[in-house]
Amino acid sequence: MTVTPGTLKPVPTLLAALFLAACGGSDDAPVPPPPPPPAPVVNTLPTFVTGAPTEVSYNGSTDDLLTGGLGKTGLLATAPPAFAISESPTAAELRRNAIHTNYRAVLDATSAGGFTRLYGPNIDASGNDTLGEGRVAGTEHIAVADDGTGRQNVVLMVQVPASFDVKNPCIVTGTSSGSRGIYGAIGSSGEWGLKKGCAVAYADKGSGNGLHDLMSDRVIQIDGTMATATAAGKKAHFKADIGDAEREAFNIAFPNRVAYKHAHSQQNPEKDWGRDTLRAIKLAFYVLNEKYGTAIAAQPGKKEVLLTPANTLVIASSISNGAGAALLAAEQDTEGLIDGVAVTEPQIQPGANAALTIKLGASTVNNHSKPLLDYFTFANVYQPCAALSSQADQSLISFYWPAAYTASAQNRCAALKARGLVAGATVAEQADDALTKMNDYGWSAATNFTQQSHFRLATNSIVMTYVNSYGRFKVTDNVCGFSFANTNASGDVIAQAAATQAALFSTGNGVPPSGGINIVNNDSVGGAKLDFLAVSPTSGTADFGLDGALCMRSLVTGKDTTTGKALFGNMKSWSDRVIAGVNEAQATAKLRGVPTIIVAGRSDTLIPVNHASRAYFGKNQVNESATTKTRYYEVTNAQHFDSFIAATTFLGYDARFVPLHVYFVRALDQMYAHLKSGTALPASQVVRTTPRAAGAVLTATNVPVWAATPGAADAISFSSNTLNVPQ
Repeated sequence: MTVTPGTLKPVPTLLAALFLAACGGSDDAPVPPPPPPPAPVVNTLPTFVTGAPTEVSYNGSTDDLLTGGLGKTGLLATAPPAFAISESPTAAELRRNAIHTNYRAVLDATSAGGFTRLYGPNIDASGNDTLGEGRVAGTEHIAVADDGTGRQNVVLMVQVPASFDVKNPCIVTGTSSGSRGIYGAIGSSGEWGLKKGCAVAYADKGSGNGLHDLMSDRVIQIDGTMATATAAGKKAHFKADIGDAEREAFNIAFPNRVAYKHAHSQQNPEKDWGRDTLRAIKLAFYVLNEKYGTAIAAQPGKKEVLLTPANTLVIASSISNGAGAALLAAEQDTEGLIDGVAVTEPQIQPGANAALTIKLGASTVNNHSKPLLDYFTFANVYQPCAALSSQADQSLISFYWPAAYTASAQNRCAALKARGLVAGATVAEQADDALTKMNDYGWSAATNFTQQSHFRLATNSIVMTYVNSYGRFKVTDNVCGFSFANTNASGDVIAQAAATQAALFSTGNGVPPSGGINIVNNDSVGGAKLDFLAVSPTSGTADFGLDGALCMRSLVTGKDTTTGKALFGNMKSWSDRVIAGVNEAQATAKLRGVPTIIVAGRSDTLIPVNHASRAYFGKNQVNESATTKTRYYEVTNAQHFDSFIAATTFLGYDARFVPLHVYFVRALDQMYAHLKSGTALPASQVVRTTPRAAGAVLTATNVPVWAATPGAADAISFSSNTLNVPQ
């Protein structure tokens, strides 16, 4: 058919004519007006937020988002500024000092170790020292997510730098590492995001420095200041869920004790780490749309949504527990909020996976993919004896262990031998056997050097906190005879010091020992004692409280650790609760095809890669081999605590380990380039570093970048459900 121009009506007119003809009307009737434009999408505060978020502006000169006004110079100082009034610091002073503490807690914050030269607030996105003191102007918004009871009170924060570009929007998550408060990721995700011009979405994961002093009934409030529990009300970061009568009875039996949120909130917050990270992202969108959305004329005070997941780049990131939270968020992200993930040293629990085999070189790893509390309670039994092995480093003893602790470690070996838990006629043989058990349980030989320091500074605190958390125990349950309190030089319980307690928001890490608060063994022979000086009733010796350690281990396994017999009575009931809580925290390793970079240090003693990073990556490959976009980079000569390198250079940490933070920055850079420009993600690989000489300055040659295409000797491969990691 030939169509003459002008003979066809516009489609809307033609349809109108046909409609009118069918209805007996005339095509001369007026054409209906076009439909009205869609109503604007109104920006609304997420329903999980309790109350109105606070907003504070920082000028980037006298105070700022990233350094609390301290700049790189202030962050280099080993101590933050003093409070004007030590027993009643202001919220602003507490914030400033919390930033100082948290920044330095996760980095090697020394110039020789790379801070302010290879990384730090003054180093720009290209790795150059161009940003002066590194202060960042912008606004800080804090909100609380809760179910209305005041018992959750998860703190969320969004920092929006003045450099944020609404035409090139990005959000980076900064869920806190460890059990730290809201500024726990300031030196990791916070620094990278703010310098990149991204909004940073933080969450404290429902833990943080939530102290309740049971004697004075005082609590830490959301802003860090102290108040009575009554005066604080729902502004309390945490209040133990016990009545006054129960609290007073406990105070009589166990005076001067405190409760901590992560351990005693009865919430098992870890099961919600992914949810909390996603909520932080949603809060960030709300904050950004309030700042940059168009005002709706017909609805005074309302803003139209401008920024959405469809037009905003979102990277989930952080380190340690915060890294685990980022991975869990990606697993749970059914709304398409997250575009990519970049994390280091994640505390992630992939759950048992019998289908997966892990090989390091030619050797098959016998134990992998165990839950956090399983391998930590195992370490809590054997690690202090294993630390005396000649295969571990004895130079640490003089620094980390007073003479009494060395004797306790020897007594631990003897007590384990008496129970048939280690073999050997001498302490040396018993220590070697204990270390062999550790190695067989998933810790590689690369972790042997730091076994002693980790028991001294981390293992018992994780066990105490997570047993209570997973089992949802109250502070008054006195699980396995352990509690939290201040102690003196003899290990005896003492009252809280007012000035020390007032500073806890800025000095504490949420997992005692912290800020003067220690773990106390209430069942020690002769009365309650600092756990490291406790005398076990069974052995009658100061053996680091082996009876308590075995009790904790039994709650995780469901069996008596010594006899192997099933638990019964109250112990069985408690064990069931702990195991249920452990199961709630297991991950799926199903990342929905989201581009993901996982970086881990091969020498990580705290979160051994066989139970976390390697195991999680392997399970992801098993689950999603056809669709996965996950990369795993394993860095040699790197461990969990970069801050240990700075603190123990005189013991040779600087000559053994490189800072993993260098690779955290590179992971975020790599992911950003991939998402923005389509830059390919290099294949999974081992990155081989060269530690500096003792006392030397770290340079870029010590920490080489990963290869665009790794050679065969470095490539990490996966086939036939086997993860192959080069030796």
